Amino acid sequence: MIGATPISAPQTVVALDDVGDRLGELTVPANAEGILKLLAWSGQWDQVSFALEGCRRLTRRLERDLLGAGARVVSVPTRLLAGARRDGREPGRYDPIDAQAVALAALRHDGLPVAELDDHAREVRLPVLQ
Repeated sequence: MIGATPISAPQTVVALDDVGDRLGELTVPANAEGILKLLAWSGQWDQVSFALEGCRRLTRRLERDLLGAGARVVSVPTRLLAGARRDGREPGRYDPIDAQAVALAALRHDGLPVAELDDHAREVRLPVLQ
């Protein structure tokens, strides 16, 4: 599970195994080059899911790019992160702690919403929004 929070640019992600042990951390620019680097890095593991903190307006581009590359993406509600964030606080930047908290919450909670590309619904909504 690779956890990410939408707050920072550059984007820091943390990879955890299925029992929550840290496998790695990566910081990439929040642009197309960064997404490609993230996807290449994530390729070292056989089965990968991305967990994004449920701030859809902030994660929309990252979610769209990951889905477009065929990745599995789950949305983690912010309320599930409070305990993990509080327990992991250290002096300095919080990005890796937050990303790890997102991944850990995704591992601990079954049934989180799975993101999907929905081009047909988007096509129907566009004329209405314009």
